[in-house]
Amino acid sequence: MQKSLFQKLISEFIGSYFLVLTIVGSGIMGQNLSNGNLAITLLANALATGAILYVLISMFINISGAYFNPVVLLSDLIQKKIELKIVLLFILTHIIGAILGCFTANWYFEYPIYELSTNNRFGIYTFFSEIVATFGLILTIILVGKQNKQNLPIAVALFITAGYWFTSSTSFANPAVTIGRMFTNTFTGIDPGSILLFILAQIIGSIIATYLGKILIK
Repeated sequence: MQKSLFQKLISEFIGSYFLVLTIVGSGIMGQNLSNGNLAITLLANALATGAILYVLISMFINISGAYFNPVVLLSDLIQKKIELKIVLLFILTHIIGAILGCFTANWYFEYPIYELSTNNRFGIYTFFSEIVATFGLILTIILVGKQNKQNLPIAVALFITAGYWFTSSTSFANPAVTIGRMFTNTFTGIDPGSILLFILAQIIGSIIATYLGKILIK
């Protein structure tokens, strides 16, 4: 059955909201319980993020496509799988959901609801790392989605879980999530001055993966 635009927007909002809520919330919880051990905090953060991604994609893939990520939309737009109007509406929904998810995590962990991160992630190495992270994520979505769509939730969840550890940027790979994480001055935050560099890297990684994916599945 064809889903309405309203159903799709609600699905994308809920997915983006819970994704950032989980990223920021698990980062704070890990930070609070690990006594400053960053490895344990990162492990908790990665596992929680991978788990919620599996759940959210499984929930919404047959309603809205379970995008939750503007560069995934960009990839589908390049492949002419989605209309520009829908892309713009989804991106706005993703950003709103991401910011509100961050605000919620801040609030119930007793941090200021609104705060700007001072976690500086600016640099050429993190820039390249985000290109690699986003390239890998988009290529995973294209190739696994083409071969067996049922495996997409676990494939994306596992890639991001691994990406937290094999990239120096901890694999944001999502412009909406990047913007949302600007509003928490905790473990998962990102300084506003680093955001444009991250988003540019994510766009580059997405475009490269999309065209390579088209070659591989031709």
